Amino acid sequence: MTVVLLAAAGWWLWARPAPSADGVVEVSVSACGRGWAGPQAGRQTLRLRNTGPVTAGAEVVDPATGAVFGEIEGLGAGATRALDITLGAGDYALRCLPDDADAVTGPVVHVTGGAPRPAPAIVPVTYADLLGPAKSYHAVIAAGLDSLAAQTDALAAAVRSGDRAAARAAWLTAHLTYERLGAAYGAFGDADAAINGTADGLPDGTADPGFTGFHRLESGLWRDEATSALAAVAQQLTDAVHRLGESFPDRQIDQLDLGVRAHEIMENALQSELTGHTDYGSGTGLATTLANLDGTVAVLDVLRPLLAGRLPALSQVDAQIGRARTAVASGQRADGSWVPVAQLPTALRERINGTVAELTEELAPIAAITAPRRSS
Repeated sequence: MTVVLLAAAGWWLWARPAPSADGVVEVSVSACGRGWAGPQAGRQTLRLRNTGPVTAGAEVVDPATGAVFGEIEGLGAGATRALDITLGAGDYALRCLPDDADAVTGPVVHVTGGAPRPAPAIVPVTYADLLGPAKSYHAVIAAGLDSLAAQTDALAAAVRSGDRAAARAAWLTAHLTYERLGAAYGAFGDADAAINGTADGLPDGTADPGFTGFHRLESGLWRDEATSALAAVAQQLTDAVHRLGESFPDRQIDQLDLGVRAHEIMENALQSELTGHTDYGSGTGLATTLANLDGTVAVLDVLRPLLAGRLPALSQVDAQIGRARTAVASGQRADGSWVPVAQLPTALRERINGTVAELTEELAPIAAITAPRRSS
C-alpha cells in the first residue's frame, strides 16, 4: 500500500552506511535503513528485511516532515518483503516501527533528478483527532434512533389496524431511517441482526423463526400475509429498536469505523440493494440506496474537518455523490413509488450501477487517510 501522510516524528541524520551485501534494506532498531544507498528517481522496488527480533512495520518518509510515501506492516522477524514505490527528487529515510518499541528513523538518502514527488504530504490522523468526529456521530445516531423508535411504534400501530397500505408506507419510512445509520452497525451488536437481518443462512429461509425485523415484516406485508399474523412481528421489531435506543448511550462507536464505513456503506449498497438481494417484496432497493447515500454524507460531514486538508479530491467526492443521487432518484415513478431494481431498463440500471461504483472508488482512500497512525 502506498500512502502519503505527515507525521510529527523526530529523526536523526546518520552517516550513510554501505550497501548490504545482498541489496536489502534492514528494518531494525539498531540498523534501521542500513543498505539503502544510491537511490534512484522513479518507480522501483525496495527489498526490506526485518533483522530485529520482533515483528515490525516500515515506512519510507520525508525526514524533515515525517510524510509517508510507502509502507509495509507486520514484517516478521527474519522476513523479507518487497515495497513498490515511486520516488521523486528529494530527501527520504526509512522509519522502522518494531512492535512494543519506539520508532526509529534511519539515515537520510537523497534522490536527484526525476519527476517531482508523486503526491503532497498529508497530516496523519491520531486517535485524539477522531474523538470529536466520533462524539458528533454518536449524537447523530442517538437522534436517529429516537426518530426510529417513534416510527416503528407507528408501524406497529398501522399493522395492528389492518391497514396494509398504511403499514407499507410506515414500514418504508422507518426502514429508510435505519438505513441512514450505516456507520454505527458495529456498535449495535446483535441488535442489527434482530432489526434488519436477512434470511441468509437460516435453515428454513424466510419461514425460519430466526428471521425477524424489517425484512421479515417486508416479506409479510408485500406477500399479503394476514396483518393479524404480522402484528407480533411488528411489535417484536419496535421492541428491539427501543432496547437498542435505551442501551446506545453506553455503546461506543469504533473510531476506525468512521473512515471504513464511508466506503463500505455504498459498497454494501452496490452488492445488496442494487442487485435486489435484500428485496423481500417491497421493490424499494433504490430508496434504500438513497438512504445509504444519506448515511454516507452523515459520516463525511463529521469527518469533513479532518478530510478538508488531507483529501484534495473531496470536492470530487461531493460531486460524485450528487451524480449518484440523481441517477438513483431517476428510478422513482411520478406517483412516488419505486421501480424495483430487477425491472429497471438496462441502460438506467447500468448508469446507476456505474455512478455508485465510481463513488465507491472515490470514497475508498478515506479509510487509509483517517486511520490513526503510529509515529513514535
